[in-house]
Order: sequence, then structure tokens, then C-alpha cells
Amino acid sequence: MPDRFGAYSRETGETRVAVEITIDGDGTAVVDTGYGFADHMLNLLTFWAGFDLKLTCRGDLEVDAHHSLEDVAICLGEAFRQALGDRAGIARVGDARVPMDEALCEVVVDLSGRPYLVYRENVLPPVIAGEEKDLWREFFKSLSISSRMNLHMHFVYGQNGHHLVEAAFKALGLALRRATAAQGSSRVPSTKGSLD
Repeated sequence: MPDRFGAYSRETGETRVAVEITIDGDGTAVVDTGYGFADHMLNLLTFWAGFDLKLTCRGDLEVDAHHSLEDVAICLGEAFRQALGDRAGIARVGDARVPMDEALCEVVVDLSGRPYLVYRENVLPPVIAGEEKDLWREFFKSLSISSRMNLHMHFVYGQNGHHLVEAAFKALGLALRRATAAQGSSRVPSTKGSLD
């Protein structure tokens, strides 16, 4: 399997984002979004996925973190999709259930080329790390669309917002590790012969 590397950058009136990702890495992340909680979550995602990630974002955090995190997700998804190439030889589907103290999150992904987000949560507190909880739904929605990934995320139970979101990022990382794993085949994992 050739080197699976992708890079993407985006500049708008609200943000300036640059991303480099290597799928076959060792879990090393160099991340600076300007929002510490997001940096923590992206570090966890990278570690559990086994990717290498370089990511910077300069955004209008004086407004809130919404624009920054949405654009980070767009750029991360685009770089990831580029790194996957035609997705030949990968498992394509991955899942994980990860606890974090009292919290449990389940994630299932299909790198199908067909973006869709199912986001089941009724346990997240209204505010997490100073931002509204909807920030994370928007992040995962943008990531799903830009990477063309079918992403199902279920916050099964928990009380602490930090723990719940941390479990989600760990589970997503582990599911992506499984979905991107090489299968020893050069075939595209689809009966159609294409994942476009």
C-alpha cells in the first residue's frame, strides 16, 4: 500500500486552517486550534487511530469556537479523504465502544464514499468546556461530509461532558484505525468496484 498522506488548507474571513495527515503513523499529533479542549480531543483521536497529524487553526474565537471547529472538521475530512485515495485494500468498516469513567460511547464508521451522520445523544450537558454542546454535532457532521464517511455515533450513557466527548473521540479513532487497516488485497472493498 503506498504512503497514505493527505494535506489540505482553507482560508476564509473567519478562519485559516492547515492540515497534514498520515494514516500509517504512530499516533503523533501536533495540533493548535486556539481552543484547548479541541486540541485535547484531536490528540486523542490521532493517538487512538494511529495516525500522524499536524493541524493549525486561527479563527474568530472572540465570537466562539463554532467557525473554527467546523472548518477544522472540513479540512481534516478533506485531508483524510485524500490520504485514503481509492480506498483499495482497506477494511472499510470499523466500530468501537469506549468507556471513560461513567461515560460510554459507541462509534461505527463506513468509509463508503457516502456521507451520512447519525448522532444519538440525550445525555450531553448543555455546555462543555465553555461551548454549547451542539458544537460537537456540527464538528462530526462536517467531518462526515468532507471525508465522505458514514458515521454513526451513540452516546450511550454518562453525566460528565468532558468524559462523554472524550469517549467519542477515542471510539472514533479506534473505529477509523480498524476501517483503514490493510487487508492484504488490492481490491476496492465494494461489489460495485468503486467507492465514489
